[in-house]
Amino acid sequence: MTFISRILGFTRDMLFARIFGVDANTDAFFVAFKIPNFLRRLFAEGAFSQAFVPVLADYKAEGSQVALQQFVNRTAGSLAIILMLVTIIGMVAAPGLILLFAPGFLWEGGQYDLAVQMLRITFPYLFFISLVAFAGGILNSHGKFAVPAFTPVFLNLCMIAAAIWLSPLMPEPITALAWGVFFAGAVQLMFQIPALYRLGLLPRLQWGFQDSGVKHIMQLMLPAIFGVSITQINLLLDTLLASFLVSGSVSWLYYSDRLVEFPLGVFGIALATVILPTLSKNHAAQDTKAFSNSLDWGLRIVLLIGIPAAVGLSLLAEPLLSTLFQYNEFKVTDVQMAGSSLTAYAVGLLGFILVKILVPAFSARKDTKTPVRIGIYAMIANMGFNLALVFPFAHVGLALATSLAAFFNASLLLHTLLKSKVYMPATGWKAYLFRLGIANLGMGLGLYYFVDIPAWYAWGVLDRILNLSLSIGLGIFIYAIALLITGFKLQHLSPQNLILVNYTPFHKKSHKLNKRQQLKKSRRRGRKQLRK
Repeated sequence: MTFISRILGFTRDMLFARIFGVDANTDAFFVAFKIPNFLRRLFAEGAFSQAFVPVLADYKAEGSQVALQQFVNRTAGSLAIILMLVTIIGMVAAPGLILLFAPGFLWEGGQYDLAVQMLRITFPYLFFISLVAFAGGILNSHGKFAVPAFTPVFLNLCMIAAAIWLSPLMPEPITALAWGVFFAGAVQLMFQIPALYRLGLLPRLQWGFQDSGVKHIMQLMLPAIFGVSITQINLLLDTLLASFLVSGSVSWLYYSDRLVEFPLGVFGIALATVILPTLSKNHAAQDTKAFSNSLDWGLRIVLLIGIPAAVGLSLLAEPLLSTLFQYNEFKVTDVQMAGSSLTAYAVGLLGFILVKILVPAFSARKDTKTPVRIGIYAMIANMGFNLALVFPFAHVGLALATSLAAFFNASLLLHTLLKSKVYMPATGWKAYLFRLGIANLGMGLGLYYFVDIPAWYAWGVLDRILNLSLSIGLGIFIYAIALLITGFKLQHLSPQNLILVNYTPFHKKSHKLNKRQQLKKSRRRGRKQLRK
């Protein structure tokens, strides 16, 4: 479902590039869209979801449907009131928000005024989409992943419709996209309602600020705001600095970020969405072995998909952008500029995905303070990287700084989990990393030698699509063959096959065994469970 949404997102962006091109007006829209979208990821999908799902898991574990329904009602009522106030304040304060997030627009009077106008149209999207995230948290916690994953499709459909049919009717065509965002929020919320009704948890809005569960969510949310969405804050800082660069810089960063968002959304965010309820359930059951195994499984999947995605995006940056966007108003220069920033973002793709997987390991245990502290360190590092790299490399330096900060963030999170022994790596990591290293090296060399990038600029659309498909197919073929030759098997990724190196069964006799005997016993038990 997420894959379908991302494909439609590409279609949407292709239309934007074809119809509107890259100029000051598109920069204004992307900022007006990015601000409520940033707040949505920060509060709704970020801090709120990370705080709400573990508390909801506790209510589910207690088994009382009445208490669960009451908790949902009070949370929905409290959230709706807060969102309404934030939306009103945001619309009134739109001039100040544009000045805060894109101060460079102030020197371009018309661009600044247009951005303010569109922000007032798009800001109510935050209200709708935050309630969508609330509904999605309920559905995901009950194993209903399809509806929340399919919901973003309606954002893309509404914006496509606005670009094709509404923009020719508007005095300023780009404002049609802002109205498309507004209506998309309402449509997405309505789409969730039938699924909640079938589940028997359709909220009835109630005042709930005194409810213990709501208070607990608020306590967890405040620190989680920074911890879970540090990457989004860094991307927004990129936009702020890019507003001072040449016209088109914001748009180049937007289009390159969109291509990075494809593997991040299809695999990273989807995997994080699935793993958070699982980790929360393991923690509620006090099953430390299952908790660590689930996290280990998630990290192996991330590396299996994230590394080749990063290599492919880096080596095929310009062919991808040329095939998707180089039509009408989107020129070769735009492809080259966006391609440079896409390569820089691709460097950090693995870091972006790792953060999405590692933060839930803290949130599931209701520890939201540690990711905050680490996130602040990462944000400071990102600003240092920005200032060091923006002058020599312009918008490319901003993208590279965000990538470096993502790896810094992920490494600190992983180190903390290992140090506290919340995560105990399973056996076989050295062999696993060796296989991935060989496979990615082979794929990278194959793409480097067989892909002729300059030829893309002169080809027509069919030649571009055909050659891009062949190049991607070649990369996948080399990667898969190399994995098979090195002895990789999908069974290696089964959580039941993971054996924790430091795990000792709670049995009286186990304390008398040495470490090697304990490991053998754990392996035998794992094989026995697998046969059953």
